Amino acid sequence: MSQLFRTAEEARGQFGPSVVTMGNFDGVHIGHRHLVETACEIARERGWASGVLTFDPHPRRVLLPGQPTYLLTTLEERVAHLESLGAQRIMTMPFTRAVAQLTPEEFVQKVLSETLGARAVVVGDNFRFGHRQAGTCETLKELGGKLGFEVHFVPQVRYRGDAVSSSLVRRLIQRGAVARAGRLLGRCYALTGQVVKGQGIGSKQTVPTLNLATDAEVLPAKGVYITSVTDLADGRQWPSITNVGMRPTFDGTALTIESYLLTALEGGTPEGIRVEFRRWVREERKFADAGELRTQILKDVGRARAYWRRVQRLERRPAAKAGFRPD
Repeated sequence: MSQLFRTAEEARGQFGPSVVTMGNFDGVHIGHRHLVETACEIARERGWASGVLTFDPHPRRVLLPGQPTYLLTTLEERVAHLESLGAQRIMTMPFTRAVAQLTPEEFVQKVLSETLGARAVVVGDNFRFGHRQAGTCETLKELGGKLGFEVHFVPQVRYRGDAVSSSLVRRLIQRGAVARAGRLLGRCYALTGQVVKGQGIGSKQTVPTLNLATDAEVLPAKGVYITSVTDLADGRQWPSITNVGMRPTFDGTALTIESYLLTALEGGTPEGIRVEFRRWVREERKFADAGELRTQILKDVGRARAYWRRVQRLERRPAAKAGFRPD
């Protein structure tokens, strides 16, 4: 269990001696994972605590309040992912205009050295920090030498030629490329929220579904996806197929996220669920009537069942490697 610190006062004298990696960590993708795992490895070797410094709110929301900033994860989700990677201490530093005004020297002295007790710092090889991003990797290395901490630079992680970043993951999800986004995240992109009552059309005219209401800021493109659904209360799981869209066949006016379960719903309808997006199936489109839509849904279900059978075969192979398989 990680120790969570929310202010400098809480962290000072309690955080270090530590190996610190820092950043916004939105989405906690495979590039972020590499930074945290490197910090954890160095911490084990030196006998120090592994620590992560992240910021809340996101700096863009403070520095560019007029521009929308859509995040992949809530602060709570971000902390949970960082904790799962082995970070022993996590600082969610309040990002204010005063923090933004700190010079590179002030940031390193006040935050890294005095507050977090850094004995080593792990950052990407393109890291910038301080007021107007004036601090560079060379600046950090020089200051580390003066203040007595090591600096380790980690090359940016690339996947099939692309530099892994939160903005790239965001763009992939928003255009429906959820399988590729999952590869960059190291897990399926998921939406969580409450199950809400629909208009009853599905149960009467097409197929029954669970309807998700979510506060997520980044939604997959409108369309049909192979998914899995998890009950947040008890962990029950179902393979599923999910439609994200406006229900044009029924002249819908609001976005809905409807999941049809491929196995029986036993034990009662869940109140809260997580929907994990595995693969894009097709675009949402308007059908002539409910019967034609139902026929298409059954075809989609057939594709989803074939997908899950293939996943099960792969998982049964003795030589199959454990890990994330979005497609």
